[in-house]
This record gives sequence, C-alpha cells and structure tokens, in this order.
Amino acid sequence: MALNNTYEARLVQQETAVGAGVQILLLALLGSAIGMGPAGWLTGLVFAIATWAVLSRALHRSRLSSFGPANRVTLGRATLVGGVTALVADSFESSPPVTLLVGLTAVALILDGVDGKVARRTGTSTALGARFDMEVDAFLILVLSVYVSTQLGPWVLLIGGMRYAFVAAARVLPWLNAPLPPSFARKTVAALQGICLLLAGAQLLPYAVNLGIALLALGSLLWSFGRDVRWLYRSSRTSPVMPAEELFEPALP
Repeated sequence: MALNNTYEARLVQQETAVGAGVQILLLALLGSAIGMGPAGWLTGLVFAIATWAVLSRALHRSRLSSFGPANRVTLGRATLVGGVTALVADSFESSPPVTLLVGLTAVALILDGVDGKVARRTGTSTALGARFDMEVDAFLILVLSVYVSTQLGPWVLLIGGMRYAFVAAARVLPWLNAPLPPSFARKTVAALQGICLLLAGAQLLPYAVNLGIALLALGSLLWSFGRDVRWLYRSSRTSPVMPAEELFEPALP
C-alpha cells in the first residue's frame, strides 16, 4: 500500500513537471513567432518555475492520489496566463501583437468556466483545486491590470492588487480569514474584471470608452470587497474566527 501511494504521488508530481515543460514550449513558440525579448523570456520562465514549485509543494501537502481532470484544465489555463505574463513583460521593451495577447487571454477566461464544471461532473472537487483556480484567476487579473495601466494610468493597478491587499490585511486582521457565504454577485464581479480589462486592453474602442470600462471594473470590485469586508466584520463580532487552511503559502505575500 505504501509503495502504491508513493507511485501515485510521483505520477501527480510528474504532471506538474509536464505543465512546466508545456509552459516553456509555449514561450519558445511565442519567442519564435514575435521575437520576444529578454524581459518576456525571463518573466515567463520565472512564472513557469514558480508555478511548478508552489503547485508541487501544495500537492505534496494535500497528498492527493490523482491530479484530476479539473486541475489539468486549470494547469492549462495557468500555461496560457504564463504566456500572457511574458507578452505583457515584453510590451515594456517592444510591441507584441495585441491580437496574440487578446487571444491567449480570451481562451484563458473561457476556460475559467470549464474547470469548475469538470470538477463537479467528475466528482473531483478539492480545496486545492479551488485554491489553484482562484490563484490563477487573481494573477491573470493582476497581469492584465499592469498592461492596461500603461494605457489608462497606474490607478488601474488597484484592480489587480486589491485581492493581494486583502490577503495581506488578513494576516494582520484574522477575522478576514473567515469563510464567506456563496454569492452569485461576487462571482459575477470577479468574472467581470477579466472581461473589462480584456476589452480595455484590446485597444479597439475609443479612449473614453476604455476608461469607462476600467472604472466600471474598479467600482464593482470596490463594492464587492466592501460588502464582503462588512459582512466579515459583523460576523466576527458574533462568532469566533477559525483561520482558513493555507494550501499555497509560498505564493502569497
């Protein structure tokens, strides 16, 4: 039995290594297609190595016997996000095709609705899978906000940085770690961020329209976070807070 468990653990870890290999292959394809510079290459490689290291540690701690189909979808999205990250970094040195960046981002956003459905239909939903999905989403929003901020101003970074600021605040204020009740509005606002930033970054619309779209994203995010923080604060006044389990500790500030 112990030997079998060791074999399963190795298979799970091998999938993360394959994911890192696919990420490097995507970088090579992007590099040959657009002549990506050192900034794009370095950023993409750091993303691939960091994703592999953090995910491997999380899998080791969770002791999953199988990586699962839903996590494979999320890993595929992470690979696309790595490509987007490399292109955004490269945009500070050159001008990578906007259509390529928009295409990779669009596919990553579409797949965001797939992994959850796969997990539910296959009965493979796990806390690690949900956290993995959330971290990939959050990082994509951060990268897109960096890209759009070069067009509309540094205030757009508030969109990508708000979730990380919340995590940092939760280390000081433990009541922020309490689980939140399910909310369709919260999910809608979260999905809206990627769509709005993609539209604003596509450079297809007039500046004023892109500005309005980005402001809509920020306004809805402020409302969503404000509502959740208010609920958590009120809840903490009536019941003790149990800290949430940290599966991805190395990835958080």
